[in-house]
Amino acid sequence: MNQNILTTHVETSSDTGIRTEEMLLNVGPQHPSTHGVFRLVVKIDGETIKEAIPVMGYLHRGTEKLAENLTYTQIIPYTDRMDYVSGMTNNYVLCHAVETMMGLEIPERAQFLRLIAMELNRVASHLVWWGTFLLDLGAMGPFLYAFRDREKILDLFNELCGARMTFNYMRIGGVKWDAPPGWIEKTKEFVQYMKKELDSYHQLVTGNEIFLSRIEGIGKFDEKTALDYSLSGVMLRSTGVNWDLRKNEPYCIYDRFEFDVPTGTGGDCTTRYHLRMAEVVQSLRILEQALEQFPSEGEVLGKVPRVIRPPAGEAYVRIESPRGEIGCYISSTGKDKPWRLKFRRPSFTNLQILPKLLEGQSISNMIAILGSIDIVLGEVDC
Repeated sequence: MNQNILTTHVETSSDTGIRTEEMLLNVGPQHPSTHGVFRLVVKIDGETIKEAIPVMGYLHRGTEKLAENLTYTQIIPYTDRMDYVSGMTNNYVLCHAVETMMGLEIPERAQFLRLIAMELNRVASHLVWWGTFLLDLGAMGPFLYAFRDREKILDLFNELCGARMTFNYMRIGGVKWDAPPGWIEKTKEFVQYMKKELDSYHQLVTGNEIFLSRIEGIGKFDEKTALDYSLSGVMLRSTGVNWDLRKNEPYCIYDRFEFDVPTGTGGDCTTRYHLRMAEVVQSLRILEQALEQFPSEGEVLGKVPRVIRPPAGEAYVRIESPRGEIGCYISSTGKDKPWRLKFRRPSFTNLQILPKLLEGQSISNMIAILGSIDIVLGEVDC
């Protein structure tokens, strides 16, 4: 941490004779609006933030190092605990990296189940963001509606894989097991239900003058800054960069479906709000198509060796998580355990711009700006 922030100074204005003193404010690591064990040391002068330093590492569990002593299948449950709001995406990126190294073919039915699970999880993740973001700003109602509808997705996941948050559903070569009878029909019903509910969300929040006055024009940055900080996901697309790995570097079977990549040019909290809401619409659009085209039969696990040993070498794959680009690097010596494993976590990377966004801001804007980044601390401290 920057040690300079720990020093404060006293100034006396020659014009007014008013004596001012800078103050250090600890936000976290137990503060609810940081959404986890995250500490932010803020130097303030009155109501103005002079400097802010994020302090990470309180949730570090050594996942990447632990993986060196685990077989590839044993690593999958650890990915659930990274971004625990989007475990399906994390499951997939690890399996995708191993499958790329081994050149495995994934059965059609398994590909559809993977995509449906990931897009449902994207909707659930954005619902968590929407509800908690509004709760941070003082609105209780939206939080309750968001978690009510997220609960419907978790019920579907519970039927699909037997878990509600840490799914452990993906497998190298496919998925753990097939969808239960009637599950596809229930998912279709949810998609139609959620499309109608989104209209209610917008009526309740999106046009609210109090809400808009809290987020318009704050936390703003441009395209060059976004690229300099290696931002991804909505943080990048809010500056006008049309980049989504589902479109630009298609994986799974995303290239079969029609959907748009919501992009804005405002670069502020308002733009990021609108983009995430638009992404829910596009995820529902993808789900509609995938559910209609879902194969009536087929295998859900490809031909995979009993002991998984990728050939000696290395691979890096990347996919689009709800928070941005998540990557998985694997270095193999041909054994049943990786020699090295490294994740590129979007929450960690996107968080680097926070000090720049907070400098000079009013302290009342701090939580709104932090919430607009959409971080999950389990992923930050992987």
